[in-house]
This record gives sequence, structure tokens and C-alpha cells, in this order.
Amino acid sequence: MASHKKFKIKDFPKLLWEAAKIWNANDPFRLGAVVAYYAVLSLPGLLLIIINLVGFIWGEEIVQGQITEQITEAIGKSAADSVVTIIDNSQTDGRTVFASIIGIAVLIFGSTGVFYHLQISMNEIWHVKVNPDVGFWKVLRDRAMSLAFVMAIAFLLIVSFVVSTALTFLTGYLSNIWEPAYVIVAQSAEFLLTTLILGFLFVAIFRYMPDMKIKWNTVWLGGFMTAILFNLGKILLSFYFGKSEPGSVYGAAGSVILLLLWVSYSCLILFYGAAFCRVYAETYGSKTHPNEYAMVVSEKEVIVEKGKPEKEEKSESG
Repeated sequence: MASHKKFKIKDFPKLLWEAAKIWNANDPFRLGAVVAYYAVLSLPGLLLIIINLVGFIWGEEIVQGQITEQITEAIGKSAADSVVTIIDNSQTDGRTVFASIIGIAVLIFGSTGVFYHLQISMNEIWHVKVNPDVGFWKVLRDRAMSLAFVMAIAFLLIVSFVVSTALTFLTGYLSNIWEPAYVIVAQSAEFLLTTLILGFLFVAIFRYMPDMKIKWNTVWLGGFMTAILFNLGKILLSFYFGKSEPGSVYGAAGSVILLLLWVSYSCLILFYGAAFCRVYAETYGSKTHPNEYAMVVSEKEVIVEKGKPEKEEKSESG
């Protein structure tokens, strides 16, 4: 129901608990596994588009090096080397013009796959389904929006590089004055910077991904809360992957398994943030409505047959 209540800090634990119940009811592990699968398939196109867009300003080698460094910190060097191999194998050098155009089209379609299926997962959390009569135009629109998110990530990376450059000069200056200040400022600034950038990205995802009419004031808190949880989760996951090495038992496929695990675990945080936004919207925001091509559904389980003890079955059959 719509509500005009004002948010109070004391209500925060209750919101977290209600979000946890919605999160658990929507089988987040299954949703995370689905998105992780399509994330691996989308990885070549996604990385190439981002590297080319951001590399146009900063240089492709610098951008690729930054991405490799981030992946190394998150899930290890072997996975980062595999990503570099994927990027090299996806290059279009030496192809004909027609083959290059087809390759670019396939990359764009592939790079948007992860966001398309992320939208499907978000819809499940909001209990909204697309009208089956909409057809091809809805799919085309969703792919265009997914490409817009890829462009948004590229823009945020550009902003990140600009601020990181400024922070490098600042921390370098502080290290000459007081050495411990370099470590303190660098780590704190990196955490705040990534939280801020991720916060804006998550706010946009929670606002535009579901096929619901959602107002901005209902997603800001959830977006930045998710960014904080995501950064803390990244630290814990890097520690976990570094100590336990879960991909080592899979041999040559270990790098792919690590990518799947990392994306899957990260999606658990993302889906919790989406559930929190839903609870916040239902508690404090105005009433949400599905888009013109979607509908909110309520599914109920109907018991068709109950199992019986073996003794009862034998007596009935005898």
C-alpha cells in the first residue's frame, strides 16, 4: 500500500529484516547462478566495448591494465590472465569489413546479455512479468537499455580514472610529509571513491532495470547501501578466494569457475539491495506500478496430491 511515512533510523533494522525475507523467498542463489552464467558469456563483448570507449581517452593499454589489476585483486592472477586471453582472442584485427561489422554486432548483443538477464531477475524480486503480447519490440528496447548501462559503466570508469589520478598526486604529496598518511588516505579514498561510483550505478540499476515505475527517492538509500555492502563483500571474497582457492580443484577450468563464483556471490548482494528498495518503496515511497507492457503477478501453489505412508497405500491397493 502507498504510504507517506517518513524514514527514521530506528526503522532501519526492520527494513533490513523485511528485505532479507523477500531476498530469501526469491531463491537468490538460483538467480545469481543464472546471471553469472550469462556474465561469462557476455564478458568478451562487455570488456571490449568498455576498453575501446574508455581507451579512446586514456589509452587501451592503460584501461586493460587497470581492469586486469582489479580482477587480480578480486579473484587472483590466473583469472586475470584468462580475461586478458579472452580480450586478445576477441580482437577484430585481420578480418574483412563485413566480418568486422558482424563481429561488432555480435559483441554488442553479447555484452548486453548479462544486463538483460539481470533485468529478468530484478522483475522476479518485484513480482512483475512482461506481457507476452508485447513481443520483439520489448526485447529490442531492453537490449538498447542494457547497452546504455554498458555506456554508463564506461563513463563512470572515466570519472574513476580522473579522480584516481588526482588522488595519486594527493597521496604522493602526503607520503613526503608523513609516510603512514599515504596508506591511510589511499585506502580510505579508494573505498569512498568506488562506493560513490558504484552507488550511482546501483541507483540507476534499481531505478530502471525492473519493469516498474519507481521514483528516485525510493532507490537512493538502497543503492548506496548496496555499494557499501558490495565493497565490503569484495574484500571478503578476495580474502576467501586467496586462502581457500576454490577454483584449484577444477584444473584448467578453475579461472572460469572463479569468475562464476565471484559474479554469483556479488549478485547475492545486488539482489538484497533490490529487495531493500522494494521494501523501502512499499513502506515510505509512493505506490509503485508496472510499466505499460508489464504486469504484477501473485503466484499461489495448488496442492494436487499429497503423499501417503506405505501402509495406507498397500491397504488401499489390497
